[in-house]
Amino acid sequence: MESKYVFFRPTIQVELEPEDKSVKEIYIRGWKVEERTLGIFSKCLPPLSQLQAINFWKVGLTDKTLEIFIALLPLCSSTLRKVSLEGNPLPEQSYHKLMALDSPIAHLSLRNNNINDYGAELLGRALSTLQSCNRTLVSLNLGFNLIGDEGACHIAQGLRLNRSLLWLSLAHNRIQDKGALRLAEVLRPFELTHREVVERRRLLLEKGTQERSRSPSSSRHGDSKTDREKNTLSGVSSVALVEKAEKMQTPKTPKGLGKKKDKEVKKEEKSGSGQSPTQGTPKKDDSTKAGKGKVTIPEQKPAKGKGPKIGSKEKRSILPESELVAEATEMVNPLLEPVEHRDGRVFMPGNKALLHLNLLRNRITEVGLEGFLATVQYQAQFTKFKSAGKGPVGLLWLSLAKNCFSTQCPAHSTIQELLLPRDPTAKAKPREDEASASSG
Repeated sequence: MESKYVFFRPTIQVELEPEDKSVKEIYIRGWKVEERTLGIFSKCLPPLSQLQAINFWKVGLTDKTLEIFIALLPLCSSTLRKVSLEGNPLPEQSYHKLMALDSPIAHLSLRNNNINDYGAELLGRALSTLQSCNRTLVSLNLGFNLIGDEGACHIAQGLRLNRSLLWLSLAHNRIQDKGALRLAEVLRPFELTHREVVERRRLLLEKGTQERSRSPSSSRHGDSKTDREKNTLSGVSSVALVEKAEKMQTPKTPKGLGKKKDKEVKKEEKSGSGQSPTQGTPKKDDSTKAGKGKVTIPEQKPAKGKGPKIGSKEKRSILPESELVAEATEMVNPLLEPVEHRDGRVFMPGNKALLHLNLLRNRITEVGLEGFLATVQYQAQFTKFKSAGKGPVGLLWLSLAKNCFSTQCPAHSTIQELLLPRDPTAKAKPREDEASASSG
């Protein structure tokens, strides 16, 4: 009898590969993680330089221990990207604290935590508001919870201005047509509210002032016609004065002094720094001869000859790469995207960053299905005019199986036909998701 229950005893299992002995994942299941345990983690986690995932399954977390756990995340390695806290229902439902602006988590799983509409509201605010937006979270799993229409509406509200989330699962919840329609509306052009329009105007004004301050040519074009006329008149008089001064100075210089000055000028041109194309070549050869067998850093020496040119070339080859990385990671505020004006109302193109949406086993009828059909039709039409170099845009996979409508209805078959050309593996994915859902 004892051997049968050894598997359920609180034990620490360490699995190391023969080649790589670094710890990449911590998995704890079935035994309580208390404050004392987290105190031990505070000393054990920082040295793990290759840690990628932390998985706590039914460890009896509380709101207090969750805050302690969140405080430990900045101590972990920068490689940590995945956190799974499944089977840990919290009374205050403070899971949104894992999605703070400074959170390193990219993949978050909160399945089977009894999250209701209130918890979904907190999560929706953590995704995005007018003042803040999460830009690190890539996937969010909220399956096997108690989220209804109100919670789905809050999640849809968070998707309005969020452009980092690519994968969202709301499978095995209580979402009906109202919540489904709100989720579908966010994925196609939607109308901006009054507050969003005001915020958009403020951002446009800030962007305009920044561009004006950066552009150096703004002062050049600010000259008036009167200034230009004054400059032309003063230019004529100045030219006449310069000619008179030259005539007065030229006869005073003797012939011998003029030749000496020409020789001095030629010598200065030869010995000048950074002006002659053939400057410093003998010095460079001497330095290479004297420096054989030594390792020197050119940047630490005073620049001579062609040294500054070589340094500038190295900087030019390095700086564009860093600038490209900064441009790739920097996200533009969605309110600054091109909008469409209709009858005095402002419409945003919609969220096209979400690629995967799972609504398996909810309570959606054909009414909600029609909303997603309109979304998929719009996105399929939009992708025809999309350039091929920007990557995927819009839904690649949508799961609406096991809901309150027949899979033989025309809308369902049309959605499948529109999504299949964009994702050839769409047929096999629902089976895998159902298998993983049943195992959870």
